[in-house]
Amino acid sequence: MSVLKRFTSAAAAVGVFAATVAGSGGGQAVAADPGAKPPPVTVSVITAQIQDLPITDELPGRIAPMRIAEVRPRVSGIIIERVFTQGTLVKEGDVLYRIDPAPFKVQVDSAEATLRRAEATQLRARQQADRQKELRDRNISSVQQLEDAIAALAQADADVAAAQAGLTSAKLNLQYTEVKAPITGRIGRALITEGALVSSADKLATIQQLDPVYADFTQSVNALMALRKAAREGTIKSISPDEVNVRLRLDNGHEYEHPGRLLFSEATVEATTGQVILRGQFPNPEGDLLPGMYVRVVVEQGIQKSVIAVPQQAVQRDNSGRAQLYVVKPDGTVELRTVRTGRVLSNKWVVEEGLSAGERVVVEGFQKIRPGAPVNAQASNLDRNPETKTANRAGPSVSPAQ
Repeated sequence: MSVLKRFTSAAAAVGVFAATVAGSGGGQAVAADPGAKPPPVTVSVITAQIQDLPITDELPGRIAPMRIAEVRPRVSGIIIERVFTQGTLVKEGDVLYRIDPAPFKVQVDSAEATLRRAEATQLRARQQADRQKELRDRNISSVQQLEDAIAALAQADADVAAAQAGLTSAKLNLQYTEVKAPITGRIGRALITEGALVSSADKLATIQQLDPVYADFTQSVNALMALRKAAREGTIKSISPDEVNVRLRLDNGHEYEHPGRLLFSEATVEATTGQVILRGQFPNPEGDLLPGMYVRVVVEQGIQKSVIAVPQQAVQRDNSGRAQLYVVKPDGTVELRTVRTGRVLSNKWVVEEGLSAGERVVVEGFQKIRPGAPVNAQASNLDRNPETKTANRAGPSVSPAQ
C-alpha cells in the first residue's frame, strides 16, 4: 500500500514538471511547427533603365606600315661600303650604301672637257658671226656668208647646251654612288654585301615607316547593310567619320593605349569572303606595333537609342536555350521571366523584349530562390556604379569614307 502511494506521488510530480516546461517553452514548440515559413532570401538587384548605348564591332585585323620603300641603286657599280646598321631607324637622306665613285669621277672630268671644247667652238662661231655681220653692213661679204656664220653659231650654242647636260648627268651619277634612304623609317636586313656588283634592278634593303601605322581589318557586308538600314530607320544614330572612336586590342588581350582614327572603307566587297575592307591609323611612338601583327580593332560605329541592358550574370538559360531573368515583383516575390536578348555590350546583354524600365532584376543570389519565393532585395554595386566600358561589343558597323 505504501508503494502505491509513492508511485502516485511521483506521477503527479512528473505531471506538474511537464506542465511547467510546456508553459515556459511555448515558443520552442511554435518554432518547431512544420507549417512555419522560412525568412526571405537576400538578393542583389539592379533597376532596369532606358539608355543610349554605343554600338561597336571588335574585328580581326593586321598591322601594316604606313609607307614602305625598297632601297635600289640608281647606277651600276661595285658596293664598297654599307653604312647603316640593320634594324635601326634611318632618316630620309641618310647614306646607306656607297658605290665605287672612281668611274663616275672620270665621266665628270670627261664631261667637263667636252663642255670646255664646245664653249671654245661657240666663242669662235660667235666671233665669225659678228665679223660677217660687220662685213655685210659694209657690203664686203655676201648674204650667204652671213647666214652660214649665224648657222654655225646656233650649232655651237646647241653643242654647249648638250655638253652642259652631259656634265649635269655625270655629276648626278656621281651623286648616286651614295645610295640614300628615300623615307624615314626602320630599315631591315641588308640584302647586298660589300664587293657585290649591283644595278638598278637589285634591291638593297627595305625601309618601313612605323609611326604611325595602319591597321587593316574586315567586316561582314551583311552586318554593314544591317547597320545602315537601322540608321535609315532611326533606331540608331550614325556617327560622323570625324567622331568614330577606334581602339586596338592586342593578341594577349591588353588594350593598346593610343586611340586611332578610321580612314576609309572599300567601296567593293571581296568576292571570296564577302567582307568589306576598312583601315585605321594609329600612332606608334614606342614601336610596339609591328607589321604583320594580329590585332582586334574595336570600332565604335553608332549609338543605339532607348535600350535596356542587364549584366550577363543575370541572364539564365532554359533547356531550349531561351534567355530568362528573375524579376522582383511589387509584392516582394520573384518571377522567372522569359526575355529576348540582342547583342552583347561589354558585360551586358541588351534586352529587346520582356523587360520594362523600372523593374528590378536579380543579379546575385538567384541560386537560392525559386519562382514565387519572397526575397529581400538589396541594390547591387552594379546598379550604384553602372558599367560604362564597351570594349567587347558586337554588332554591324557604319563605314565612313575617308
